[in-house]
Amino acid sequence: MTSTIEVHLNLDFPEFAVDLDLSLPGRGVTALYGHSGSGKTTCLRCIAGLERAAKGLISVNGQVWQDSANGVFVAPHKRSLGYVFQEASLFAHLTVRGNLEFGLKRIAARDQRVKLEQATTLLGIDHLLGRQPDKLSGGERQRVGIARALLTSPHLLLLDEPLAALDAQRKGEILPYLERLHDELDIPMLYVSHSQDEVARLADHLVLLSEGKALASGPIGETLARLDLPLAMGDDAGVVIEGLVSAYDAAYHLLTVRLPHSELSIRVAHTKLAAGKALRFKVQARDVSLNLQPDAQSSILNRLPVTVISEVPADNAAHVLVRLDAAGTALLARITRYSRDQLHLHPGQKLWAQIKSVALLA
Repeated sequence: MTSTIEVHLNLDFPEFAVDLDLSLPGRGVTALYGHSGSGKTTCLRCIAGLERAAKGLISVNGQVWQDSANGVFVAPHKRSLGYVFQEASLFAHLTVRGNLEFGLKRIAARDQRVKLEQATTLLGIDHLLGRQPDKLSGGERQRVGIARALLTSPHLLLLDEPLAALDAQRKGEILPYLERLHDELDIPMLYVSHSQDEVARLADHLVLLSEGKALASGPIGETLARLDLPLAMGDDAGVVIEGLVSAYDAAYHLLTVRLPHSELSIRVAHTKLAAGKALRFKVQARDVSLNLQPDAQSSILNRLPVTVISEVPADNAAHVLVRLDAAGTALLARITRYSRDQLHLHPGQKLWAQIKSVALLA
């Protein structure tokens, strides 16, 4: 079976058009990212069959759901997918268990790949099975909604801004469960969001949408590090790095994480993890400073030798964005033009990047 998701769509609305030509990984999490009105939800609805493109080809790991050139259009209820909306929309008259069993009824027993006990454990809702939906918090309701979608044993899980209706505390509660789905289930996911931090934490592949078109599509690390995309201009601009834990300092609660394909390492404030475990973290461009010397007399723990690759103006006249290479790992630094001139920055220059451990988002 081909492990790709093909999405080729042409839709025309009175004041908006969608024109997409995407080949996406058939495994892991692909994020559709962009501002409101960029076409994210329309794309998801077409994949689900809720919206029909006049011209379209949708294929999920070899299963063709739409091929307008050959008159193929599979009805939404016959597509092997789970759909999670911003609101869980649970059945108010059913308990949590009843809502979950409704998901199970959608698929024959012989085709069930996700069992109820597995879903409730993954989402941490075992203790909620007897409750009515009105007795759940917003985060709990959404976790039940995700579990219900999983229990259809889908070949593709669609998540349309599942955290948008939650406050920061509830988002923080549910994100670890979404990470567990990523790590423990072999179900590809398309995740719609306008939060770069959510995307950085969950996604393997990133599609940047604007006005119905894809500005970029590629691995999360490479795409976030591109200076030619609007992603680099925002205050939350940064890169995602996935390294391997090599040590833990119990006295100071610091992990040492080796950068990919490198002997360089970075220390992260984090709870203990076993050596050899993968850890993903984000380095914000605004939290990277540059120095001509490896200044050890500083509270900043992480000092990495880097090479200047390129530079572009930032979104205000005082700043520039600098792309750096740390032994094969891309970094971004947002610094003032004054600092750039004081350091005489130029492509190929060798210097040191300084990153606070407390600033890393892991």
